[in-house]
Amino acid sequence: MIVAEQKDIAEIIPMTEGYQNILVIGCDTCVTVCLAGGAKEVAILACSLRLAARARGKKVQVDEISIERQCEKEFVDSLQSTVRGHDLLISMGCGIGVQTIAEQFPNLPVVPALNTKLLGLPERQGVWVERCQACGQCILDKTGGICPISRCSKSLLNGPCGGSQNGKCEINKEIDCGWHLIYERLKSLGRLGCLEEIMPAKDWSRSRDGGPRKVIREDMCL
Repeated sequence: MIVAEQKDIAEIIPMTEGYQNILVIGCDTCVTVCLAGGAKEVAILACSLRLAARARGKKVQVDEISIERQCEKEFVDSLQSTVRGHDLLISMGCGIGVQTIAEQFPNLPVVPALNTKLLGLPERQGVWVERCQACGQCILDKTGGICPISRCSKSLLNGPCGGSQNGKCEINKEIDCGWHLIYERLKSLGRLGCLEEIMPAKDWSRSRDGGPRKVIREDMCL
C-alpha cells in the first residue's frame, strides 16, 4: 500500500492564505489505512483550519468530503458538483491523488496536505515499513521473496557488503541486514544455490531513468 503522513498544520495553513471557500478531500483507501487522510483525518484538519482562521480574525468556509479513491478519475469525477463554489482544494491523498484532482479540475488550485512516504506494509500498530521501491524489474523469485532493493540499505544485488554484524546493517544497528534475511530465508527453503547465480547490473531504465513510467494492457484498451 502507499503510505503517507500528514504535513504539519503550520505548513498547511500558509497554503490556504487568500482563499475563502476551501474543500478538504480525503481518500478512503491507502491513506485511510495508514491513518493519514481518511474521513476522520479530514474532519480534524477541516476543524483545525476553521479554528486557525477564526484565531486570525478571518472568515473562511471549510467543507469536507472523502471519496473512494483519489487516484482514479471515475471517483474524482464524482466531485464535480461538490467543488462548485470553492476556490481551493486540499487533497488528503497521496501524490497521485493530488495530481489526479488537479488534472480533473484544471481551473482550481489543488494543494497537498500529506507527504507520500513509501510503498510498504503495517509491521505493527502505527508502524509501516518500506518493502518495495517499484523498480520495475522484480527479482523476488531469486531472493526468497525478500527485496534487496528496498531491504538492503545499499540496494546490492549480489550478496552482503561485509559490513553487517549479527544480522544488523552497519548504518544502523536497528536495521536488519537485507542479505542476512535473504540468506536465512533461502537456507530454510533449501535454496541456497540461488546465491551462486550472479545477477547482472539492474536495468534502471525500467525504474526512473526513462522518465514517467506507463503500464499498458493491450487486452484492456478500448
